[in-house]
Amino acid sequence: MKMVSWNVNGLRAAIGKGFMDAFAALDADIFCLQETKLQAGQIALDLPGYHQFWNYAEKKGYSGTAIFTRLEPLSVRLGIGADEFDHEGRVIALEFPDFFFLTVYTPNSQDELARLPYRMAWEDRFLAYLKELEGQKPVVFCGDLNVAHKEIDIKNPKSNLRSAGFTQEERDKMTALLGSGFIDTFRYFHPDAVGAYSWWSYRFHARENNAGWRIDYFIVSDALEGRLQSACIHPEIYGSDHCPVELVID
Repeated sequence: MKMVSWNVNGLRAAIGKGFMDAFAALDADIFCLQETKLQAGQIALDLPGYHQFWNYAEKKGYSGTAIFTRLEPLSVRLGIGADEFDHEGRVIALEFPDFFFLTVYTPNSQDELARLPYRMAWEDRFLAYLKELEGQKPVVFCGDLNVAHKEIDIKNPKSNLRSAGFTQEERDKMTALLGSGFIDTFRYFHPDAVGAYSWWSYRFHARENNAGWRIDYFIVSDALEGRLQSACIHPEIYGSDHCPVELVID
């Protein structure tokens, strides 16, 4: 089963930059989007063979997630069951017979870390939600987690120690999450890969110089380790400041 996640930074813009060609070429069984920047009814995608699930932010042109799946889920849940976090369209959870599947767009801590306290509270509630689900069956989740976990996951670690997405606070939350029974699948298969990034600033020719960050992930419950087949990043695919990331499981 092939799964793909992509922060498209505005789906309408991405469609004008070849999104449908990339969607067809990747040929995923489950395809997830973050930062769709849409409201209900603003777009109609013709995706034969796929069930479509959307979570829209209340604020127009902001955030938003989607999942397109060939497999029909048993149930669908939007948000994480906490009112203070469920107005920005950040999480979709699908229940399948033997696992839960989620896509997530983690809040950015923003310039001068203005939203870091909100982000820290989100991290705790999101992990609690994952563990609630995991009490029923294993979990696969993916998306833009807005954190480069370790120095190997960012081009310029020393100059970004207090940048949103690379603060010690955010990195510690990721360490705690993984330590609670989850696997970062890219690092599982590629523990020492350097220069493996999924996001590049639009400034300073960052992408052509591969001055990037790895902030897009597929993470799974430890119980699914034996089903992992491969994980990769697709920097060759353009259309956003992020590129797609992929997981294949048995």
